[in-house]
Amino acid sequence: MKKIFMLFMVALAALNVNAQDNFYGYTALDANEEEISMNDFKGKVLLVVNTATKCGFTPQYTELENIYEKYRDQGFEVLDFPCNQFGEQAPGTYEEIHEFCTGNYNTQFPQFQKIDVNGENEDPIFTFLKSQQGFKGFGEGQTAQFMVDMMKRRDPDYASKSDIKWNFTKFLVDREGKVIARFEPTEDMIKVEQAVVAALK
Repeated sequence: MKKIFMLFMVALAALNVNAQDNFYGYTALDANEEEISMNDFKGKVLLVVNTATKCGFTPQYTELENIYEKYRDQGFEVLDFPCNQFGEQAPGTYEEIHEFCTGNYNTQFPQFQKIDVNGENEDPIFTFLKSQQGFKGFGEGQTAQFMVDMMKRRDPDYASKSDIKWNFTKFLVDREGKVIARFEPTEDMIKVEQAVVAALK
């Protein structure tokens, strides 16, 4: 009996490790508030994004949709998670957010219910993503420096934390469910596209 118990515990531990090692063990609520398994996207390259409709980075929806349309036939998906934690720039219901995105940017990729990506109520998907790819900086340029200055005012130790810093942070997940890259909202979308193309090969 003891041996069986030990084997069970080893198997359980293996399952937990496996769930932590890839993206597919998580779920999210869709437009109808039905639970969707990330396992439904197994075998595809994914770009997971926390978004907002009233942000200076909101026009990135155009580039996200362009990338999606170019590569979806090759097994690429953008997974859109609206979040109101940054300047309250994603107000409104799911329906209002979805109507804004489809009406203004013709978005066609999956959009999920609004979530938190940091803090006590953060969605486990983003807990996992952040654990796999931490913050590595905003890069260079005027917009990057603006973000650095803003973050320093909010938290002098911001750079040492893996928290999502702002809207339109992106995580690239490969076909095996591994999180292989993180892009801050200041990252050039050309570089994001190049990483997507490389992951699709």
